[in-house]
Amino acid sequence: MAILNYLIPFIVGLGLLILIHELGHYSVARWCDVKVLRFSVGFGRPLLKWRAGKDRTEWVLAAFPLGGYVKMLDEREGEVSDAERPRAFTQQSVWRRFAIVAAGPLANLLLAVLLYWVVFVGGVDELRARIEVTAPESVAAQAGFVSGDEIVQVGDAGVRTWQEWRWQLLKAVLDEPAVDVLVLTEDGRRVTRRLPLDGITIDEAKSDPVAQLGLRPYRPVIPPVVGEVVPDGSADKAGLRVGDRVIRIDRKDVSDWADLVRRVSAAPGQEMQFEWLRDGVHMENVLTPQAVDQDGQQIGRIGIMVAPLPEGRDALFVTITHGPLEGLVKAVGQTWEMSTFSLAMIGRMITGDLSWKNLSGPVTIADYAGQSAQMGLDHYLRFLALISISLGVLNLLPIPVLDGGHLLYYVIEMLRGGPVPERVMEIGQQVGLALLVMLMAFAFYNDINRLISG
Repeated sequence: MAILNYLIPFIVGLGLLILIHELGHYSVARWCDVKVLRFSVGFGRPLLKWRAGKDRTEWVLAAFPLGGYVKMLDEREGEVSDAERPRAFTQQSVWRRFAIVAAGPLANLLLAVLLYWVVFVGGVDELRARIEVTAPESVAAQAGFVSGDEIVQVGDAGVRTWQEWRWQLLKAVLDEPAVDVLVLTEDGRRVTRRLPLDGITIDEAKSDPVAQLGLRPYRPVIPPVVGEVVPDGSADKAGLRVGDRVIRIDRKDVSDWADLVRRVSAAPGQEMQFEWLRDGVHMENVLTPQAVDQDGQQIGRIGIMVAPLPEGRDALFVTITHGPLEGLVKAVGQTWEMSTFSLAMIGRMITGDLSWKNLSGPVTIADYAGQSAQMGLDHYLRFLALISISLGVLNLLPIPVLDGGHLLYYVIEMLRGGPVPERVMEIGQQVGLALLVMLMAFAFYNDINRLISG
């Protein structure tokens, strides 16, 4: 089922992030000798539960994997014996309580560092930052950019991959009216071009900022030449062989490989008249694309693969690999940059400079989880790192109910020399809960809007 391709990566990924978050709280609580009564991943009815450890802590896997909690011994929630009182959370010093609460978000940030490190050290094939201009009247075209240019530097930051170029552009859009971009032209010249960013926004309702500029990844024209034929496939039975150049389908010219794929995909189970050239000799035959299922839709396949790119693979991709120490430094830097960027985005939404439509709920996150998992392990790990950072940053916001709200109370306690009054905390909890419900409602609303709008 196609939905499982999205649901499984979402549940596994979110479950891992929640587990790590709660393990942060749990580990520091145990280090401080605070008694932990329950450790739960998920809310609602328990699916699995067992007790373990000297304190007989109850470990729970619950039905709804949208959160979790660590329940510690607490005098505010029931009677505590004199013997166990020193192990109650409320009996700990403010510094210990601060450490226990801060450990959850910190664990998420450390997980992001680990995930990025695995990706960077393992080495990944990345799309080069070569651009294709989509329209002559676009912002990029007017600034002098041409198809085939390769982005080398954005502002002061070096760029090697499409992902790095897009990331530097996102940061520039937030802060700059224009940015200098150094490109390597197809004839080998290094040229700096001034790219205006006025009117370019980070808005879920609009296209990606790169697309708003009139750019997309460079796509060379790939000739419709057969590179491999699947035995006993439709093409093999019709007589197509390696090296044949398809020139017409149903008496209409084939412009390139993408055109061929598009027309075959749209005709599952339908007879098609193919014409091709083999060593200058014209040949033709009728073949019927086999109907195959792709994400719940029937598409056509004839059993051929493209010939190697004329420019060579290195013209489009670059392999990025880092040593263990270099990878760690880069992973820490990437986590820091993503964290500060997330805070900046939240700040812009609060001030109204950025639309709240950028807020994503579980449906959108599940969609991205499935897409990244299908793209490969490195993409999925990057996605998990990003969500882990978002979870850590969100929990550090000074909103009562969240970890950051409790940390705010502890900072006030340190400054005033005594705990925040219970009544103040109760009111804060109510306000924080209301804010959290509003945020969740907004995120779900955005999810539904995206589903309706397609």
